[in-house]
Amino acid sequence: MNCYQLFKVTAPSLLLLCMSGCDRASEVTPADNAAAAEAQSSGKVSDSTIEVGSYSPPVRNPTPQLYWGDTHLHTQLSADAYLTGTRLTSEIAFQFARGKIVTADNGMRVKLRRPLDFLAIADHGTSLGIFPRLMANDPALADWEVGKRWSAYLQAGNIEDLINEWAPSINSVDPKFQNTPKVRASIWEHSVATADAHNEPGLFTAFAAYEWTSAPDGNNLHRVVLYKDGAEKVTQTLPFTAQDSPDPEQLWSFFEDYERLTGGEVLAIPHNSNVSNGRMFSPQRENGSPLDKQYVAHRARWEPVLEVTQVKGDSETHPSLSPDDPFADFETWDEGNIAMSAPKEPWMLQYDYARSALKDGLAYEAALGVNPFKFGMIGSTDSHTGLSTSAENNFFGKFLESEPKPDRVTEKMAGVLQESWQLGAAGLAAVWAVENTREALFAAIKRREVYATTGPRIEVRFYAGWAFNPQDLQSPDLSVVGYHKGVPMGADLASAPDGQSPSFLLAASKDPDGANLDRIQVIKGWVDSAGNTQEKVYDVALSGGRKADQSVGTSVRLEDASYTNSIGVSEFAEVWVDPDFDPELRAFYYVRVLEIPTPRWTTYDAHRFKVALEENVRTVVQDRAYTSAIWYTP
Repeated sequence: MNCYQLFKVTAPSLLLLCMSGCDRASEVTPADNAAAAEAQSSGKVSDSTIEVGSYSPPVRNPTPQLYWGDTHLHTQLSADAYLTGTRLTSEIAFQFARGKIVTADNGMRVKLRRPLDFLAIADHGTSLGIFPRLMANDPALADWEVGKRWSAYLQAGNIEDLINEWAPSINSVDPKFQNTPKVRASIWEHSVATADAHNEPGLFTAFAAYEWTSAPDGNNLHRVVLYKDGAEKVTQTLPFTAQDSPDPEQLWSFFEDYERLTGGEVLAIPHNSNVSNGRMFSPQRENGSPLDKQYVAHRARWEPVLEVTQVKGDSETHPSLSPDDPFADFETWDEGNIAMSAPKEPWMLQYDYARSALKDGLAYEAALGVNPFKFGMIGSTDSHTGLSTSAENNFFGKFLESEPKPDRVTEKMAGVLQESWQLGAAGLAAVWAVENTREALFAAIKRREVYATTGPRIEVRFYAGWAFNPQDLQSPDLSVVGYHKGVPMGADLASAPDGQSPSFLLAASKDPDGANLDRIQVIKGWVDSAGNTQEKVYDVALSGGRKADQSVGTSVRLEDASYTNSIGVSEFAEVWVDPDFDPELRAFYYVRVLEIPTPRWTTYDAHRFKVALEENVRTVVQDRAYTSAIWYTP
């Protein structure tokens, strides 16, 4: 048979084979979905997801990709935002998050340099959307006695008296402060419908959410309530608010009822533990009794992540709790509780900060069998302007009074609280998920494969196992090695093989539009043989070959609010082995990545508005990322 005859015989078969291969490469089958879901939940890359006979990679990549977003933003539907001047709607907030130019309430045009991948607008459930309705004289509220009085204040422009009367209602269970279920349902349905309208699977994820705003005695217990689902399920119930109960255990009971009723999924994200005055991670329940097995199981079930950094300060750790950590004093708020109604006492700090809670969680697990504080870490903004901004050079504040203007640094938050210069331009939530959908992002948050940054888009990978070695760093895709040989951030590491210490694969890359990196660290916490909690910070790698006690220096020029990347490095990739490992002791490990110093937003303001800053105002910031932990449980 000559070549031409061979071609005539084989060409049709080859064509069919090619067509068949192309079809298989472009079609997602139920089996593909199942394999991807399994890989996603286990943190492993399964070879079964790559079909034999295909040439291209699978359509649904089972290896998680990095997505950036904000799970905590407020608009005019939040009562405190509306009463302090915010008029931007949730529609505008979603448009802004996706990269549109909008006009802020201060009249300035504003745009994100890079759009977000996802956003949850978490307006306060208490008094949700009421004040815009009262201002518009909504006839559906005409018979609401409290509303009549509040409406009169609004129409007269008497905001101070209105706030004084409304504020105590936030945590009151007196039914007079709640309008009719019909009105509340109407507002909630609009909020959820807006999220659904802006949700585009694969392109942008818009979550349905609200904030549960409990603050007993002015001590912050706030949670963002985040739904996986859309209107069909979410609107079957109304938001459960602090006016229903200020006790988080009742919130968790609501979650159980919601999931039982709808078949949907929901979770809570606590935030601002730093201003809880010892309440957020207290050893006592709200009824005064000690934590018990039921409490710790429920908390672990419903609160898989913590918002550890945001506009109202940082909640990783405090310098008095971590005296050997030179970077513990970061955007610290330690004057009092969220309402500034009671000062901070030293004993409260242990129960206000994430690192201490992570350590206490190990002790609870040893005693009760479940770790109630086994949370991952994310950042978000908590901005009440409708604008999710976290860059130091594009910071639009907390409320209207802290949007850009010459004198904003000396204004007070909401007019009466902390000075606005104390606000931090933070933060962002980073999520490793298989795709940009509600389902995939929500699953990643539940399994804690997430991390926090204080604003910049630092990329961080973190895996733990028993067999990582320096040769693994030569892999062109560290994630493939990480998932095959270990577990990712947020996961558990099984009991140690005899004579082995855990090895960790760490990698970090600078924000492509931002500052170089100073160092990459591992923070370890454990319970020693005497039952005491311990911690240690390990400098895994420092830029420039420096020793741990050497500062990276600074390139910041305060006079023109500039810096250069003449110091630091663009990336780190390291394999680190715990030199102090004891296979008998419970432990956790998380990664902290620090940038080089850069100008703080206050310095950018001073330069742009040509104003002088008072000596107590912070002018330089060393932004950072915190990963979720990996837990070792013997």
